[in-house]
Amino acid sequence: MYDYIKGSFAYKTTGSKGCFATVEAGGVGYLCEVMERDFSLLPEQGELKLFTVLIHREDKMSLCGFLRREDRDIFNILTSVSGVGSKMALTLLNSFEVTDLVGFVLEGDYKELTRAKGVGQKLAQKIILELKDKLTSYQGAEPVKGGLKPSGVSSQNVEDARMVLLSLGYMKDEVTNAVTKASARLGDASAEEILKEALKILSN
Repeated sequence: MYDYIKGSFAYKTTGSKGCFATVEAGGVGYLCEVMERDFSLLPEQGELKLFTVLIHREDKMSLCGFLRREDRDIFNILTSVSGVGSKMALTLLNSFEVTDLVGFVLEGDYKELTRAKGVGQKLAQKIILELKDKLTSYQGAEPVKGGLKPSGVSSQNVEDARMVLLSLGYMKDEVTNAVTKASARLGDASAEEILKEALKILSN
């Protein structure tokens, strides 16, 4: 429903229920739950843009906000796993960078996921089981065509990075642009390195 909210930063609060930021836009104050990492980066005043997710439960509606689009997008992927709610998804994002989380899933490294507070072995294995296919079997676009990658860069690595980004919800054109730029900057690089650089490009 809301892609992002951009307005004046009003104030922030923290307590036992989490970290929150209020953004005023169009005369309305939007209360957004934010990650601890983002909470520490919030400005004292001025303009603030948060990429948002509307959480709709039977008893209430709430907003989660993120300073970086890629954090919001992986949050949506994480909460698609049965048993992973918004609190657990925020915990995972507070514990790991997006590229690390994606890497753990693709490599099947559930032990790393258990380093996050409250994530046991069974849940970590479930996250990997349910997400691995989503991140590696995206069928939404044609393969990268010849000429989009610099010479010396593995076309398979480029395509692997591209499919992961598409599965996160990015548009085909922006993914192709970001992956092309990333592979040009890095030269001969792994899919994970291309993915990490492309995410930086997409977040600007």
